[in-house]
Amino acid sequence: MQEISTKPYLLRALYEWCTDNGYTPHIAVRVDNQTRVPRQFVRDNEIVLNISFEATSQLQMGNEWVEFSARFSGKSHKIEVPIANILAIYARENGQGMAFPVESAGGEAQDSGADAEVTEETDPPAPRAVETAPATDAATAKADSSTGGPQPDDDGSKGGGRARLKIVK
Repeated sequence: MQEISTKPYLLRALYEWCTDNGYTPHIAVRVDNQTRVPRQFVRDNEIVLNISFEATSQLQMGNEWVEFSARFSGKSHKIEVPIANILAIYARENGQGMAFPVESAGGEAQDSGADAEVTEETDPPAPRAVETAPATDAATAKADSSTGGPQPDDDGSKGGGRARLKIVK
């Protein structure tokens, strides 16, 4: 019998930690032909999804897939993400979470209206703990525009409103 990956267990544990502490759990996902998400929200073959109780319906975090329904621009979509495609899980408010190694790409991405295929998952290398810069919300965006644009991130680069992962050793 093949050993089950620790990744789905770590995802569920960090999800529970986020919700127990009142944080908003987000997952960063690599989008390929096995991933079912609305394509118009995918950037550079990646998407960040809010998986909080308030943002999802019928969330199921299994050993092979994370599945739920969510609204994008007012329209409900069925989201299906293979565990192998999850790059990170973190709390929006403080960026604490865990990143996972990038596994081989599975081809072109599909819209959430297309059928997803199930493939066998290979065991990934060990995950690493990370901190992320919290994603920019509307209030932060207003503050940035009133001060003349995005403020520098911790690394000195201009902020773009997208969370950046920082490896913590």
